[in-house]
Amino acid sequence: MINVVIVDDSGTARMMIRKCIEITAPVEVDVREASSGDEALKVMKEKVPDLLISDLNMPGMDGEKLLKFTKASLKLNEVPVIIISSAGNPKRKEELLSFGAETVLQKPITPPVLGEAINDLITNGVLNV
Repeated sequence: MINVVIVDDSGTARMMIRKCIEITAPVEVDVREASSGDEALKVMKEKVPDLLISDLNMPGMDGEKLLKFTKASLKLNEVPVIIISSAGNPKRKEELLSFGAETVLQKPITPPVLGEAINDLITNGVLNV
């Protein structure tokens, strides 16, 4: 089983990401959701996830700040992070990867794209199932 936290300020986006995971995940998935970076930290404090999927642009603590906080945390720094963004800026993508994101995906997310990203994490031993 994979424990996943999805963070996006849009309930519709969280639902779409959840559906993409449910369609493509190779194992059973337990999904928890948060509508902000601050809320995600509370959720992850209760139970450290196996995978964090976060939108980049959110009010308050955005995806970049959440990524940096996660990677700086002794408790959370091993959690792989997938960032989802509507910005198609290659320089920005490289920056997020340098901050510790495993991958940066372009919105809109489709099941094959998210499924491939998760399978890559499993194949590369980053995500243990």
